[in-house]
Amino acid sequence: MIVVLTNEAKADLERIGDFIAADNPRRAETFIAELLDRCLRLAEMPQAYPLVPRYEQRGIRRRPYENYLVFYRVTQTRVEILHILNGAQDYESILFPQS
Repeated sequence: MIVVLTNEAKADLERIGDFIAADNPRRAETFIAELLDRCLRLAEMPQAYPLVPRYEQRGIRRRPYENYLVFYRVTQTRVEILHILNGAQDYESILFPQS
């Protein structure tokens, strides 16, 4: 199974990296690499993490890593990374704006 990052997820990674780099550029690089690694590992066991509560019918799952949540959807052929957000953010308004 392949892992694909949406443009939104790529933008999230860039924002996260920029935020960390303001204080520690070296850590920004390593942390983004760690986040990407966690995303790529989803190809091995995509069903390992739970569906987002109250939105199970949409098929969106979340994988935590440190203070961040990787939101993704599994299809027949791939894992689609939708967003990577800080756990303190109101992810429902970002992922489910019309709900």
